[in-house]
Amino acid sequence: MLNDVPPLRVALIGHGFMGAAHSQGWRVAPRFYDLPARPEMTLLVGRNAQGVKAAARKWGWEETATDWREAIARDDIDVVDIVTPGGSHAEIAIAALEAGKHVLCEKPLANTLEEAEAMAEAAERAGTNVFAMVGFTYRRVPATAFARDLVQSGAIGEVRQVRANYLQDWLVDPDAPLTWRLQKDHAGSGALGDLGAHAVDLAQFVTGQRVIGVSGILNTFVHERPLLGEASGLAGTAVSERGSVTVDDLALFSGRFDGGAVGSFEATRMSTGRKNAFRLEVAGSTGAISFDLENLNSLGFYDTTAPDTRQGFTNIMVTEPAHPYMSAWWPTGHALGYEHGFVHQAKDFVEAVMEQRQPEPSFADGLQVQKVLDGVERSAAADSVWTKTI
Repeated sequence: MLNDVPPLRVALIGHGFMGAAHSQGWRVAPRFYDLPARPEMTLLVGRNAQGVKAAARKWGWEETATDWREAIARDDIDVVDIVTPGGSHAEIAIAALEAGKHVLCEKPLANTLEEAEAMAEAAERAGTNVFAMVGFTYRRVPATAFARDLVQSGAIGEVRQVRANYLQDWLVDPDAPLTWRLQKDHAGSGALGDLGAHAVDLAQFVTGQRVIGVSGILNTFVHERPLLGEASGLAGTAVSERGSVTVDDLALFSGRFDGGAVGSFEATRMSTGRKNAFRLEVAGSTGAISFDLENLNSLGFYDTTAPDTRQGFTNIMVTEPAHPYMSAWWPTGHALGYEHGFVHQAKDFVEAVMEQRQPEPSFADGLQVQKVLDGVERSAAADSVWTKTI
């Protein structure tokens, strides 16, 4: 079956944590889903020749390069997938789009609003046959996609309140090393851009409403850390020399949505005891939904129209073939994991490109999230003054 469809040749720029996740997506998607094109893992790019070759062997990429410009110049590359730190997103994505390549870019879209605007403009200029998507992967967890279906069908009535919290604790230790995620020139912001971007996008995706104004605070608890020796996952080993943390450790903000809902958001990498607790609760006039990434195969659903004696949150196992994305996977009740969102991302991207339609979320959608992040930063810098994001 795989040989009966045309190839779609992919170059992946970057090979760290997200490089592994995206590689898994490209490799697995055509083996579980009947796609209209066959993703080919053609080129893996990284600055360290030895490191990128080792990663390519591990993950199944055919060739390697140490300069992303090679991917842009090659005629045998159809898709450029960007998983580098945010400071390089704009340059790589714009060059790829101008060369007629489709682009998948990790979130947040860029480090600054100006860069995000330039990327969205480049995607618009690329025309109707070149497509660009930003990787807000949590949209593609079956439970969150089902949550959107429920909300959009009217199952919880009028959406009134949204609570989105993304809680991690991997930076609680003040001697955890100074990785690129703690440096503004590489990451743009800290917990706000790393985690808050996911919270904003998922809240908007599930509710179908957009955040139009915010009031926020940002805080940095640890201002200096030991420099990074050898990287491993999100962190790594530390050396004796120290450097300054130039991003936030915590972002707290409230927001108004264009459909009338009100939301509260928290993004932190300092929540002691919370490993990857991304929680979304949406309360409506006739019901509510509740999701937690640490229990990602289930969705809480409350229905006020049920008899009083039977009201309470119902735990729905989102593992039925009729649930989003699940028909290609395992028998009912057999759970999925973190990496499956990246498989679904690759599936959706390939299908959209081959059907000549804009994949979602688009660069325009990514820009809109960037406007919210920018609004939070501006609000925090002005003593939490109410700040419009449109």
